[in-house]
Amino acid sequence: MFESRHEPLAPKTLFLIRLMRNTMIGILVIAISLFLGMCGYHYFEMMPWVDAFVNAAMILSGMGPLGSLTTSAGKIFAGFYALFSGLVFILAISLIFAPIIHRYFHKFHLDTDVKSNKH
Repeated sequence: MFESRHEPLAPKTLFLIRLMRNTMIGILVIAISLFLGMCGYHYFEMMPWVDAFVNAAMILSGMGPLGSLTTSAGKIFAGFYALFSGLVFILAISLIFAPIIHRYFHKFHLDTDVKSNKH
């Protein structure tokens, strides 16, 4: 997927394609997570879809639920969904920034290889 340490740096167009692909995958992961949260709130708390969307979006963004939860199953779901959402956030950010970090590290290794060959 990425070039190895001893290969030349990928062209900028390939880097941008990787960045766009990873961003789209990150957005897809967030959208699927949002949909799962909506389904959970709709099923366990009997919330209308719009309220389920708002609560799932607030949990997924780290803000917390808007309304109070009334059922024990809904509260358990909300707890697990909050834990899940934290991991999804870390995953999505990692996916999006992976090409940027890889390119930086690759340039760093190329710079040290060039400097060590000159001395």
